[in-house]
Amino acid sequence: MLTIDNVYRASNALKGVIRKTDVIYAPKLCEGAQLYLKTENLQITGSFKVRGAYYKMTKLSDEEKARGVIACSAGNHAQGVALAAQKNGIKAVICLPDGAPISKVEATKSYGAEVCLVEGVYDDAYNRALQLRDEKGYTFIHPFDDEDVIAGQGTIALELVDQIADLDAVIVPIGGGGLISGIAYTVKTINPKIKVYGVQAAGAPSMKNSVTDGKIEELASVSTIADGIAVKKPGEHTYELCQKYVDEIVTVSDDEISAAILALMEQHKLVTEGAGAVAVAAAMFHKVDIQGKKAVCVLSGGNIDVTILSRVIKRGLLMSGRSCQLMIELMDKPGQLKNVSRIIADLGGNVTSVHHERANEGSDVNGCFLRILLETRNYEHIAQIKQALTVYGKAEKKQMQSVIILGNLSKREEVIDG
Repeated sequence: MLTIDNVYRASNALKGVIRKTDVIYAPKLCEGAQLYLKTENLQITGSFKVRGAYYKMTKLSDEEKARGVIACSAGNHAQGVALAAQKNGIKAVICLPDGAPISKVEATKSYGAEVCLVEGVYDDAYNRALQLRDEKGYTFIHPFDDEDVIAGQGTIALELVDQIADLDAVIVPIGGGGLISGIAYTVKTINPKIKVYGVQAAGAPSMKNSVTDGKIEELASVSTIADGIAVKKPGEHTYELCQKYVDEIVTVSDDEISAAILALMEQHKLVTEGAGAVAVAAAMFHKVDIQGKKAVCVLSGGNIDVTILSRVIKRGLLMSGRSCQLMIELMDKPGQLKNVSRIIADLGGNVTSVHHERANEGSDVNGCFLRILLETRNYEHIAQIKQALTVYGKAEKKQMQSVIILGNLSKREEVIDG
């Protein structure tokens, strides 16, 4: 059974192995709240997962160690198990979904583990790991639905209550539920008044659905940039613990996650993966009630693949109003592009790309389209530029027919008549 004593034993076992990660004050991420960040993205292996994996490994018998261990993972648990196995001289086989970021796959191999790529998502890797366990006699190290693993993750809560006095709330990512189960159980045991909020990606809300409906449910599919929490079905232990100790579970979109990743990089020089940023996304977009409260977001991991980082940044810029795409219909005559550029430049916008094309069928025969990509400060800045272009269009007697704003991901397309 999961007990607070087991969490303290895990803390002792992890001394000298893991880092006691720092807590950083971040008030600008959510105005009106005293917000802190628990930087598990700076943990060894780049994720909290090493806590539970290593503690579980210390509980194995000599016979289980001799047989070797097998695990399944979206990437972070894989590295935790691989490192723990390396330090204890144990053979490790890790099943990863073939869509796992290359950086996570290579990092797992670097710790000496044998990697088995499985077509599909985490749940497919899980089924393959169980098959290999039965065939080869390996000891299975579950990524979240194991009470020793959960106890290891709960050591984060011991650090938090020591690092932040008078804590009101903890915001935690949820995939299979091991992290939030350990944190929620430990926090509520120490101080039941502290609120625990869970955050899932909107494209993988398995725990939220299960808790809402009062039974464990499996999603038909998952789709999110937060690959570390893309889990179709929560665990039995984690479901029960979440139902009992978690106050509320909310979801965030991929666009909101991207905006959070960008904000963490710009404001705090912290790199997080999608799963690691969901707690911050929930705070930034006011998905949880922390106004006037002292709250902490757990940055669960920082193992983002650099090949997708540029795409995530682009989405984050769009979501936060830092980038905008205009499509302007106007009369095709000399000087129009100059006038449009002048309006944008006078208002402090920075044009980074321009595409000109003739009007399509159904449009004015003398018309044309300008597609302009520009850098902006925020949504208010975009609105200011839109308004100026609209005023210009009216003053020029319909020479600018309309302004279509593209790329605002919270309002996919807005048309303003000239």
